[in-house]
Amino acid sequence: MGKNFELSSNLKKYFGFEHFKGNQEPVIQNILDGKDTFVLMPTGGGKSLCYQLPSLMLEGTAIVISPLIALMKNQVDAMRNFGEDDGIAHFLNSSLSKSATLKVKEDVIEGRTKLLYVAPESLTKESNIEFLKQVKISFYAVDEAHCISEWGHDFRPEYRKIRPIVQEIGNAPIIALTATATPKVQHDIQKNLGMLDATVFKSSFNRPNLYYEVLPKVNATKEIIKFIKGNTGKSGIIYCLSRKKVEELAETLQVNGIKAVPYHAGMDSSTRSGNQDKFLMEDVDVVVATIAFGMGIDKPDVRFVIHYDIPKSLEGYYQETGRAGRDGGEGRCLTFYSYKDIQKLEKFMQGKPVAEQEIGKQLLMETVSYAESAVCRRTVLLHYFGEKHTAESCGNCDNCLHPKKEFQGEEYVVKALNLVKDVKERFKVDHLVNILIGSQNSAIKSYKHDQLALYGDGDDKDQHFWNMVYRRALINSFIEKDIEQYGVIKIRPEGHAFLEKPYPFMLTDDHDFEGVDAEAPKSGGTAAMDEALLSMLKDLRKKVAKQKDVPPYVVFQDPSLEEMAIHYPTNIEELAHIQGVGAGKSKRFGKDFVALISKHVKENDIERPQDMVVRSVADKSKFKVYIIQSIDRKLDLEDIAEAKGMEYEDLLKEMEAIVYSGTKLNLDYYVDEVIDEDKQEEILDYFYEAESDNIDDALDELGEEDYSEEDIRLMRILFHSENGL
Repeated sequence: MGKNFELSSNLKKYFGFEHFKGNQEPVIQNILDGKDTFVLMPTGGGKSLCYQLPSLMLEGTAIVISPLIALMKNQVDAMRNFGEDDGIAHFLNSSLSKSATLKVKEDVIEGRTKLLYVAPESLTKESNIEFLKQVKISFYAVDEAHCISEWGHDFRPEYRKIRPIVQEIGNAPIIALTATATPKVQHDIQKNLGMLDATVFKSSFNRPNLYYEVLPKVNATKEIIKFIKGNTGKSGIIYCLSRKKVEELAETLQVNGIKAVPYHAGMDSSTRSGNQDKFLMEDVDVVVATIAFGMGIDKPDVRFVIHYDIPKSLEGYYQETGRAGRDGGEGRCLTFYSYKDIQKLEKFMQGKPVAEQEIGKQLLMETVSYAESAVCRRTVLLHYFGEKHTAESCGNCDNCLHPKKEFQGEEYVVKALNLVKDVKERFKVDHLVNILIGSQNSAIKSYKHDQLALYGDGDDKDQHFWNMVYRRALINSFIEKDIEQYGVIKIRPEGHAFLEKPYPFMLTDDHDFEGVDAEAPKSGGTAAMDEALLSMLKDLRKKVAKQKDVPPYVVFQDPSLEEMAIHYPTNIEELAHIQGVGAGKSKRFGKDFVALISKHVKENDIERPQDMVVRSVADKSKFKVYIIQSIDRKLDLEDIAEAKGMEYEDLLKEMEAIVYSGTKLNLDYYVDEVIDEDKQEEILDYFYEAESDNIDDALDELGEEDYSEEDIRLMRILFHSENGL
């Protein structure tokens, strides 16, 4: 009782809190008792206090090993606010000057410093090791301990060196802390730090206030803009995997009237921290970021976290989504998923060491399983972290709110489990699935698994189906993934019991995202098209074309008119954002068109869906300006393409986009070199007479023997350039 009272009174004395949160009290008591301690506590659970309070109560200096310099500074500032002496907490890392480093060491030696934050790289320096040997160390705290494991989402090789350095400096109890660790990662951390006997404190990973949803990656930018505009004034984070996409998406949000800033490691530090401050101070609503953003961000009211790209691991996903709703309020976690993104990530892994590729692929497959599963998202996530979710429905994810139809699956589970037995529990899920569907790959032949009774016995179903069966068997504890040889499937006692006495078992088909084209518009995308308006726009186009003495498609092409009949642009600025229009054409031809649309909207009392008009950034501008300037300087097109590291075909596409939106390209110099004059005239004559500028139609009419597709495309660019303005 006395000890507990001492803890409570110290909590009040140093931090001003009346009560501990979750496991904080037993964790701190364990450290005070001098025992190794492993703390698994999700974001927002109060991990820092677990080592801050005992450091103030124990004799000596606690060494906190942390990977983030910015986070160290924040924590040191926070600790100094609790005490009267600034020397109570320091950090030691590469950002310090020589004189600042000497001041830190002086305070530590004199016993004023209770907490010393050290970057793992600084810990390995011989001068720091020699210095720390002179210090009485109360305990070591390894923060973000998942960085030790290659199976964690943020592996740092220097974290592997912590144990031998600790032994060299001088042994003391170790506390390892992390917000995300699967059973595999936890085992790795404890083994590497030599603390397999540590007392383990695990808090629940369940965040009931977070809503999880996975969406097909179709028109993702448009869907994101629609979502944010429907949640005006709410703070949110959007994660992208590449810096380029971060910049592009932030710019697109800005031109669509959303207060957004980008954040990634490639930006200079003052801009980056400035953007972070704008978000924290609520000068902007949205940060578009790579995973560089968020560690240690203590903003409790983030209302949504959107993943534009699927993360590389479920641990990363959990940590990033965990930044939503830390105050217990609303937190929406939306993820856009396309299997093409997974294939892209797999390609990026090529060239890395084989072991690293294998780990990366396993982690990616876990993410695919989560995204495609029709089972409660919360159940899948919690199972991944070794926690059982007993509720039949969480009531706060897309799969629970819109469940798919179930079917009887007892026979499939029996088959799947029997196969695990037949291969002596030595293989991973992908190999087991390949056996069931009768694959003839080399691994199956070399192990003679094509001679098994169950080989090809499940070929009436596909890989997706059997992956789902094994996933459900995992979630229901019939099987498990081996900790040492991660991914190898073993049967648990529950699985053996099921095989001995099978009982009805319901399954649900996975979602099928594989056929979804990330770029294609949703089917029926023109369903909202105003056919009456489209007809009037076509009549007007014909009239304008006659006045200008050009074919109608030179004024505006059909897709542009169709988009006008969906979005109803009523001024020149709005018209300029319609596909294939641009500033040039909107000024040249737009006046009559917006007048017609305005009149139609007014007469028919139409509510325009302006929130759905995604304004494109007038910039791929730097790239387009480069093309225009290079053509003005009469450079060879092949040289322009090569200078930008692109294919000639892609350059043609860019040039087509430029002239379709009404910008002139002075191409005569190049065309005169590569196409005979009489051929030029014949192609131009064709385009003046034709009803459309379709290349296949032109080839049919002009003859493929005499004209190449490239020639016709060049002449079409020239034709639009000369007649479109």
